[in-house]
Amino acid sequence: MTKPTRASQTVRHRRRRDRWLPLRILAAVLICTVMLFPLYWMVVVALSSRADLLGGELRLWPQTLTLDNFERVFASFPVLTWVGNSVAIGLVVSLVTVVTSLLAGYAFAHLRFRGSTPLLLLVLTTLTIPLQVIMVPLFRLVTGMGIYGSYWAVILPTAASAFGVFLARQFIIGIPRDIIDAARIDGAGHGRIFWRIVLPLSRPLIAVLFFMSLLGSWNDFAWPIIALQDNQLYTLPIGLLYLQGQFGSDYGGTMAFALVSVLPMVVLFLFFQRYFVQGLARSGIQ
Repeated sequence: MTKPTRASQTVRHRRRRDRWLPLRILAAVLICTVMLFPLYWMVVVALSSRADLLGGELRLWPQTLTLDNFERVFASFPVLTWVGNSVAIGLVVSLVTVVTSLLAGYAFAHLRFRGSTPLLLLVLTTLTIPLQVIMVPLFRLVTGMGIYGSYWAVILPTAASAFGVFLARQFIIGIPRDIIDAARIDGAGHGRIFWRIVLPLSRPLIAVLFFMSLLGSWNDFAWPIIALQDNQLYTLPIGLLYLQGQFGSDYGGTMAFALVSVLPMVVLFLFFQRYFVQGLARSGIQ
């Protein structure tokens, strides 16, 4: 009896995998439908007239498309100002997080110093501390620094990420060691290695860190509502709460505002999707 060759085993495995392909596609379509339906329903309600919503009859598509909900929200609240606040805070937080995560990740990956492993574990333990535990110390800190009620009161406490440091370390460790050693043999120091080798190879990582930091800052609610006082400095999540308090049961206006808040992140994710998957895969986090 002849032993099956590697080629025959590969063909058999491929046929077995293709047999389940229609079921896998169907499962993927069902999961995507369930996950995208809330976003679709948000669009439907935001584009529906108030008469259709008050009628109480649920439809998968509005009878008449209208932008009245958006016009009413933009006329009643400084939505563009809140969007600008979210963009400004999110960009600064994301840029600082990318820089600190890359530098710290390189240090933990390639610098050998006493206590590096306990220090990394100490950094990672901060992931287990909920924000509610440190709200009072943070409040006293920003008040003592004299930045309470400003952008910096939101930016500085969130401008470094323990998960970002860990993700950067895992990614940088995955860079072939031979490239780093060859650069050292040529006389390159850590600064040159980081700038000329690590940084160009870390574009997927930068995209992941930037998107995750921006998404976290964009959706952050608990700390900004404490750190900000002036409604002209509000971010979109705080503005949504303020709008709900003013509009009450105006679901069309609420969904219109929520769509304005959600849509930029959806578009940004679609743009960074390829780099996002590459960065997570090469970091060993799946």
